Amino acid sequence: MKKSRGRTGRKRRRRKHLKSFMDGVNCSHKLEYIKLKKWLKERGFEDSNLRPAEFWGTGRGLMTTKALQAGDVIISLPEKCLLTTSTVLSSCLGGHIESWKPPVSPLLALCTFLIAEKHAGKKSPWKPYLDVLPKTYTCPACLEPDVINLLPKPLKKKAQEQKMMIQELFRSSKAFFSSLQPLFAESTGTIFNFSALEWAWCTVNTRTIYMKHPHRECFSLEPDVYALAPYLDLLNHSPNVQVKAGFNEQTRSYEIWTNSQCKKYQEVLICYGPHDNQRLLLEYGFVAMDNPHSSVYVSA
Repeated sequence: MKKSRGRTGRKRRRRKHLKSFMDGVNCSHKLEYIKLKKWLKERGFEDSNLRPAEFWGTGRGLMTTKALQAGDVIISLPEKCLLTTSTVLSSCLGGHIESWKPPVSPLLALCTFLIAEKHAGKKSPWKPYLDVLPKTYTCPACLEPDVINLLPKPLKKKAQEQKMMIQELFRSSKAFFSSLQPLFAESTGTIFNFSALEWAWCTVNTRTIYMKHPHRECFSLEPDVYALAPYLDLLNHSPNVQVKAGFNEQTRSYEIWTNSQCKKYQEVLICYGPHDNQRLLLEYGFVAMDNPHSSVYVSA
């Protein structure tokens, strides 16, 4: 009888362990998340319900420690935590950007800032955030040419266009990068190389939230609509949930409200938009299972 109970107990523990793995494994004890939460708290972010976790289907994400109802605020991230072109202009890069002609794009300004801060290492005030950013990305632009050749023709064409766009951005930015030499002991050619720009471009492209900023003369006429949102950008996409998001002028915070329910200890998911899988792969580097927005692109 004792043996039987032992086996049953082990089975129950295995099932419980497997279920917890399927639901999500809490990662808030990891040093990089402890440092990130401390860094965010210093900037006014208070949160007791969200925990970084690893999930079976989506990888890294955020789980909730309380049940969420429709209309609840998922997250409210203070303006001080957001990385925008204002952040860039208030850094040592600001004067160089303001004096450079022709004006750089808001996108390039953010990419330049990310590369410079990553290079600064421990000296960067943004280090706790940089440490949790992906080291590599799975956007088609980052894939090897022989892998791109395996993609369906319409997607292959888009992937090649994306790769060429980053290459052109790098080529056209070399003179601007060189102008930053007085800020660095090392050669800017070493710091601002192609792989660094590709990483920064993918970081901005896959992780920014939409936040409109007034146009400034020191930037080109391209829309200034980017903001990197530490911690909030751990929220994964599902095409089957509805959320409302935007900058709250009263609280001076970027907020996301859910229109769906979410059970305690489940992954909190948001919707990046009604995108088909080709768009998701191009822009974010993943595809969604059972995507109701699926499309089939037919080549000539």
